[in-house]
Amino acid sequence: MDKSDIVWLSLTQTEAAIRRKELSPVEVVEALLERIERLNPRLNAYCTVVTDMARHQAREAEAALTRGDTLGPLHGIPIAVKDVIFTQGIRTTSGSRLFQHFVPQEDAIVIERLRAAGAIVLGKTNTSEFGWMSDRGTRLFGATHNPWNEDYNAGGASEGDGAAVAAGLAPLAIGGDFGGSIRIPASMCGVFGFKPSFGRVPQYPAFPIWETLSHTGPLTRTVADAALVMEVIAGRDDRDRFTLPDGGLKYRDVLEGDLKGLRIAFSTDMGYAVVDPEVARITESAARVFSTLGATVEAAHPEVRSPEKIYSMLIAVMLASILQDKLVTPSSDLIGPKLAHFLEQYRDKTAYEYGKACRAQLEYWEGIWPFFAEHDLLVTPTLAVAPFKLGQFGPREVAGKKVTMLDWMAFTYPFNITGQPAASLPCGFSREGLPVGLQIVGRRFDDRTVLRAAAAFERARPWQERRPEALDAA
Repeated sequence: MDKSDIVWLSLTQTEAAIRRKELSPVEVVEALLERIERLNPRLNAYCTVVTDMARHQAREAEAALTRGDTLGPLHGIPIAVKDVIFTQGIRTTSGSRLFQHFVPQEDAIVIERLRAAGAIVLGKTNTSEFGWMSDRGTRLFGATHNPWNEDYNAGGASEGDGAAVAAGLAPLAIGGDFGGSIRIPASMCGVFGFKPSFGRVPQYPAFPIWETLSHTGPLTRTVADAALVMEVIAGRDDRDRFTLPDGGLKYRDVLEGDLKGLRIAFSTDMGYAVVDPEVARITESAARVFSTLGATVEAAHPEVRSPEKIYSMLIAVMLASILQDKLVTPSSDLIGPKLAHFLEQYRDKTAYEYGKACRAQLEYWEGIWPFFAEHDLLVTPTLAVAPFKLGQFGPREVAGKKVTMLDWMAFTYPFNITGQPAASLPCGFSREGLPVGLQIVGRRFDDRTVLRAAAAFERARPWQERRPEALDAA
């Protein structure tokens, strides 16, 4: 198989080819490393590439295949890992100068499980400082460019993950999502991103920042790829006290199911968001597909207000409390000035104010859950806008209206507050040829129905063969 074909295989296609000995792990790793060497200087998807380590592991995987050893479900599969997730012996910075030399002494549980299943780590992918999206990337590594148009943003904060999968630099990337950081780059880069239910995937050890909001999950080229990965990474581990007992849940067995009987709500604005008309048109058209697949689809949304103030208070106070000593000296060059300015606004909030935000988080859930008692799924645009140019945190005007700092991601962070499973899947392209994503949100703990609906949509509107061809034409 030609190297240019190898890099575009899905995870499940690659795994099957390796198992049938049509491809070797060495061939797959070499094809990807060669492409990374050629394209990463332009895209800046990876901030660290462990070439020698990956080659060594590929040779070991090939030897195991030759010996006829029992193989794990991801044997010989190369993966990319967001630079907030602990990787033993590989620098992990969280995009911050504070941790630019930090090398973990152990793997995060998710990486431990992936390695045990046979995966090979290619490197760490670029991420915004502590997951806080910046306008020009981190001062440590710079910005990641969108593979569909290098003048545009790749999303955040798992921007390197999204760009790597979209550009053929990895068939799988593992990301973290505390406000949309899996779904945002999935939408902007035209790949599939899945945020499991809170607690479904263990998060230990980790930077002690977004403990009650963060989810770990896959970015892939297909829904089946994500389902396979979930069977590897999900499940209880008491090192993370929030992990769920999964009862041996399987995810691939629901992918062929139809959608008959499902009650799906579609909302272009959640009742409060300002949405670009083109994004609204593309996602409305995509939502209608579900009615052709047997589901009942109606226009509806939960009776809740924007939780932006709640969310901002929660994330800022959490981070400010951890970085308190670094914020005492504003002249310090270790924290980016925009992040420092944001945190300074919340550093002196009282316990009463923070407690009030925590209470508001509960009240927000009390407004959400009755809606999901009546609907199996909620479908929305993933983002209120199409990808925007580098040098912006996000547009401050949408459809001719002034918007707040977080309004462009108004559909993602609410479901970190509630902990519900959510996915972003490619559903179309803007006039500029940039991807637009559709979000599917499920009931609490009902990850399987989200994947089932996403797989049905993918069969009706497949996206895997659509690639950013300009990358190779340049």
